[in-house]
Amino acid sequence: MEQIIEWISQPWPWYVAGPLIGLTVPVLLLVGNKSFGISSSLRHVCAMCVPANIPFFTYNWKKEMWNIVFVIGVLLGGFVATSFFSNPDTIVVAESTQRDLAALGITDYSRLLPVEIFSFDNLFTAKGLLFFVIGGFMVGFGTRYAGGCTSGHAIMGISSLQWPSLVATIFFMLGGFMMTHVLLEQLMKLVGF
Repeated sequence: MEQIIEWISQPWPWYVAGPLIGLTVPVLLLVGNKSFGISSSLRHVCAMCVPANIPFFTYNWKKEMWNIVFVIGVLLGGFVATSFFSNPDTIVVAESTQRDLAALGITDYSRLLPVEIFSFDNLFTAKGLLFFVIGGFMVGFGTRYAGGCTSGHAIMGISSLQWPSLVATIFFMLGGFMMTHVLLEQLMKLVGF
């Protein structure tokens, strides 16, 4: 049993994790004719909790309850993994990336997200406003505007040969590259890094 826990605690190589993620698409399609995606669960939660007659939230959300259960499973799985199976080693980051991030004031790689940005201490600061509030709004807006999130388009959409998903995924990637290589340094300076 101890060997299994140690094996689960180690980072899995791409050739194991990738196919496991990829196999969720045909399994969902074959088992229940369902599409993989996370962002639609927010719509289902709002439809459950908002009693107003807003047309976007007026539909039979009970048919999509499997999606809510899936998201709850993802959250519980993440909690269990980080609480009981997390790898105690420092996250491996390429030396060139470490140099670039150090120039921006990010040096702590002890957690999955940079502590210098993503901490409760920063929640009510300019950093928190930019990265949590404005960044969260932009992600939510982009997800709604694109008709789905990165996982839905890149994993489900492309695998089912949907042209809009390919276009959305290309622009998700271009936006990520632009943020990393053009905007991040300016934003970090703006909020006092």
